Amino acid sequence: MKRIAIFVSGNGTNLQRIAEYFSNSHDVAIPLVVCNNPKAYAIERAHQLGIPVRLITKKDINDTPFTQDLTGMHIDLIVLAGFLWLLPKCLIQAFPDKIINIHPALLPKYGGKGFYGAHVHEAVVAAKEPFSGITIHYVNEKYDSGAIIFQAKVALDENETPDSLAGKIHRLEQQHFPVIIEQVLNRQNP
Repeated sequence: MKRIAIFVSGNGTNLQRIAEYFSNSHDVAIPLVVCNNPKAYAIERAHQLGIPVRLITKKDINDTPFTQDLTGMHIDLIVLAGFLWLLPKCLIQAFPDKIINIHPALLPKYGGKGFYGAHVHEAVVAAKEPFSGITIHYVNEKYDSGAIIFQAKVALDENETPDSLAGKIHRLEQQHFPVIIEQVLNRQNP
């Protein structure tokens, strides 16, 4: 059985969608949600889904025991689902090509430090881009610069707003993220 740890910082809608997608799977389990924000609604979602939550601090994530705990749980894939911290080198090295992230834009555009959530949509609309979308990518030691696994795009309307674009992007995330996670897991060695 493949085991996923999902890292979150906010509302947790992608967490919920991923958990629901795999809820009847005999091949995939989600034994842990890691959260860096004690006020995140994702914690409540995880509790409702019956998934244990571990709250972490900057010190925790940079300490070897945290990484050892994850390896000890035999985690096959770490999924960043709206997790806003840059991961430390020790964690990335412990899980090579086993950490993925979803970004609400078509990387390499509108990525990097400070480009998350509404900030991305505001920049895309202000630049009058014809398209935006999602990028699912492997995580390395720089924001949004790991190898791209998948992208999906959506056209912007003439009178697009950051809020309307956010809705379009959210629908793409909900549609594609769980499917791509499953594909990544299936490509891993048993």
